[in-house]
Amino acid sequence: MKNFTLVSMLIFLVNSQVMIAQQKYMSFNIRFDNPSDGEDRWEVRKEEVSRMIQKFEPDFLGIQEALPNQVEYLDSNLQNYKYIGFGRDGEGSQSESVPIFYRADRYELLKTDVFWLSETPENPSKGWDAALNRITTYGIYLNRQTRDTLHVFNSHYDHRGEKARVNSSRLLISKLKTLKLLDEKVILMGDFNSRPEEEPIQILNKTLSDARISSRNKTRGPYGTFNAFDTEAQLDQRIDYVFVLNLKVIRYTAIDDKRNNGRWLSDHLPVLVEVSE
Repeated sequence: MKNFTLVSMLIFLVNSQVMIAQQKYMSFNIRFDNPSDGEDRWEVRKEEVSRMIQKFEPDFLGIQEALPNQVEYLDSNLQNYKYIGFGRDGEGSQSESVPIFYRADRYELLKTDVFWLSETPENPSKGWDAALNRITTYGIYLNRQTRDTLHVFNSHYDHRGEKARVNSSRLLISKLKTLKLLDEKVILMGDFNSRPEEEPIQILNKTLSDARISSRNKTRGPYGTFNAFDTEAQLDQRIDYVFVLNLKVIRYTAIDDKRNNGRWLSDHLPVLVEVSE
């Protein structure tokens, strides 16, 4: 009996250490608060969006198209989370942001930054042929238990500017090199408004790993991540991604949960990736 108890304790300890070394990252374009969206407007979606996030409990959540009231709502409803980031028109503006929510009980924020996807990344600016200002939020985190350092980026590329999307990828890779992160543990997630075969994604793939492709287990959910609020959509457009560097992808899931009325939670699917250090 004593031997059985000892074995049970050892198995528990091993499993606990494995869980500690694993993290879940979710990227989710929540669709900006547009009153013209009718039955898909934020006001009628927000509670179910919050419940879905709490159901999957990501360690890190990168959202896109988030207006201040949407960030405030999630901040007040997601327990144990804090966030970093501000709007693309500058700190204090009422513009869309790409914040990173993180489990503050598990991770300590060491440093944060927001930079623009443009020729002048340190200042509020619109890059190349982009229609709008575009930004990336960056955080450095310490895992409170493993003491490992993680570098997390959340981005949203322009929806119109082809040159802007290509140069945004070049800028991000340049940023990784300048910050000397090629040997560090890095996550890059977001809405890249680009399909896998297009140049912006190919540029990223030369340095980072697309989590859907590098997953050690069978992927879950649809291939595509953009649904346009169309409940009959084929879901063949994959434009939302999680990329990793120096991390092992355990599983990739495109979450196709729907609201109680059968409609989508957003016009994009959340992407959830489980990784180990």
